[in-house]
Amino acid sequence: MTHLFGTDGVRGTAGEHPLDAVTIARLGGALVRAMPATPPARPALLIGRDTRESSEWIEREFTRGVRSEGATIVSAGVLPTPAIAYLTRIGDFDAGVVVSASHNPYRDNGIKIFSGRGEKYTEDLEREIERIVADQSWAVAGESSGSVAYEDLGARYVRHVLTVLPDAARLKGRRIAIDCANGATTSVAPAIFRRAGLDVTVLNAEPDGRNINLQCGSTHPQGLARVVRERGCSMGVAFDGDGDRAILVDHRGELVDGDAILLICAKYLKSLGRLPALTVVATVMSNIGLEMALREEGIRLIRCAVGDKYVMQEMMKRGLVLGGEQSGHVILSDYLFTGDGIITALAVLQVMAATGRELADLAGDLVVYPQVLKNVPVRHKQDLATVLPVARTMARVEEQLAGRGRLLVRYSGTEPLLRVMVEGRDQHEINAWAEEIADQVRKHLG
Repeated sequence: MTHLFGTDGVRGTAGEHPLDAVTIARLGGALVRAMPATPPARPALLIGRDTRESSEWIEREFTRGVRSEGATIVSAGVLPTPAIAYLTRIGDFDAGVVVSASHNPYRDNGIKIFSGRGEKYTEDLEREIERIVADQSWAVAGESSGSVAYEDLGARYVRHVLTVLPDAARLKGRRIAIDCANGATTSVAPAIFRRAGLDVTVLNAEPDGRNINLQCGSTHPQGLARVVRERGCSMGVAFDGDGDRAILVDHRGELVDGDAILLICAKYLKSLGRLPALTVVATVMSNIGLEMALREEGIRLIRCAVGDKYVMQEMMKRGLVLGGEQSGHVILSDYLFTGDGIITALAVLQVMAATGRELADLAGDLVVYPQVLKNVPVRHKQDLATVLPVARTMARVEEQLAGRGRLLVRYSGTEPLLRVMVEGRDQHEINAWAEEIADQVRKHLG
């Protein structure tokens, strides 16, 4: 059976498998079939989308599949992914769906699915949907995609988001810049920050279906950084195409990534007594500098696999409220169990208001350790513990790094590569250690 779901839903080139019309409609039908029974009512779904030119027809085809199985579905139109997650949770919906490919170019698209609680579906349910899609004993009835019922729900999300910033008066008139990436946040972000009393410069908020993420947003924040410096802004916020993450820029135009944001929020939540178990979740890609800075504050860092859904799962399992990724996905579960770039930015603004400190000062508490990453081609992906020269070299490097650095060696999930990442205090040392491991891999696996 072919896997359709990756780490963040179904993703691909719009119009090509698995995002061809037939498969999209089958995904809609399969989702309804896989959902827990809700008698006597029919399942009710909410769907939203980003600004890509393909998003509307994908929404229609998915809707056709949902309706063919007797479920109802309503579109909230163009809204950020976290808005759909929130509205699904508070509304009378059994599942939420987002049509988006996040930070990818406009030709790509994707489908993300949330449970009725606003949480990303588990891998078990994703595998069940895949099994049903592959089952050729059923078909989606009808050929016409028809129209999608629309309901204006964005105002409810806006009201919720503004609760993150109770001290807005302290920031009144402060100048910030936001880059909407010509994506889903164009529909709500400018209004949210203006309602918070901020003086907002808005960039890249004129989507045309093809300019989403085009040299802008969280993957290209250089233009935002320039505007922040030129206009004397306190902060800049760069969203990705679907709004579930943000990269910040301080008043000097320096980037502030997810690691720094996690440290800022963790210290503030601890000061309020709102950080359960004094623990934060991050992925294996977060810099060891975050781990060490948190440790100095008496805060524990738990690492998980790359992907915000794995961060969420770890947080839910342990009853935690803060987790995220270096890329800017930050989950503040007091507000939402998925990453939300707008909430992330407002949470940092709240810390600035409460402490009187500027973003550059807050972010400066994180000392980022030098890092080197080597991608080594391999013939096959053998258990490294069975390749003794490689295992011995890794053990020796880990011994050298003990307490002052980190080694992460893992195979790529999509390419015949072994990724060797070393972090430490001295760039020359970690380069040498990474090359030592890479050389052994080339000799025995390359």
